[in-house]
Amino acid sequence: MLDPAAIKHLVVHCSDTPDDEAIGAREIHQMHLGFGWHGTGYHRVITRTGDIEMGRPDYWQGAHVYGHNEISLGVCMIGRHTFTDAQFNALESILKHWLEQYPQASICGHRDFSYTDKTCPNFDVASWCASRGLKATLPPPA
Repeated sequence: MLDPAAIKHLVVHCSDTPDDEAIGAREIHQMHLGFGWHGTGYHRVITRTGDIEMGRPDYWQGAHVYGHNEISLGVCMIGRHTFTDAQFNALESILKHWLEQYPQASICGHRDFSYTDKTCPNFDVASWCASRGLKATLPPPA
């Protein structure tokens, strides 16, 4: 189980699925089972319509950011390059809620971790956070 005091990162992801594909947590769960995981690796999934769907409970370690799962929570936005206003509003809501629970955490994109060459979530999370007045983000350690 995750120790709430240990949460250091709130990590934003994208599903890297076509922008017009209307999938949700159920499909991500099936996809991740196919990887041999214990179901969805994310704690929340945001559909194209901005609906927030549950993934893993916040107390359960995720499978979304290699080497940092025991100190992070992950949220996945469905899509690849273009996200809807509803998705960004839902993302803001989730992150604000998490920051109330984990005030010591910073917000970052999956791509901000130095171990990966991924571009996920395919937008600059730090700039987006600044535009929404969210807690400043710093790149996580290696």
